[in-house]
Amino acid sequence: MYERKIPPNLNCGLDLVAEVLYGKWKIRLLWFISEGCKRPSELQRKIPDASRRVLNMQLNELEEHELVSKKVYPVVPPKVEYSLTGFGETLIPVIAVLGQWGDHNEEKLRRVILKRFEN
Repeated sequence: MYERKIPPNLNCGLDLVAEVLYGKWKIRLLWFISEGCKRPSELQRKIPDASRRVLNMQLNELEEHELVSKKVYPVVPPKVEYSLTGFGETLIPVIAVLGQWGDHNEEKLRRVILKRFEN
């Protein structure tokens, strides 16, 4: 298992948020779970660019940070469902505002992001 070499910097709210939400797919996972996608296979279909392994790692981290809860049903084959905790639900309005900002600034953001790849 991965062991961190440098301790996290937790001096302000932004550092704390970055520590919990850092990960390419975490914000999208939270959003899709809030919309009702609960099973790992549903989340995989919503985020096809992510490998199953990476999604599982990020879901485990979200669970460790108490943003999602995991329910394992005792059936064969095993059935797993994720849901937001009350704490995780408090993030959804913040994610919605970030998405609106991205939509509002879509052209500029796309231009500055793609500029990196032109050289």
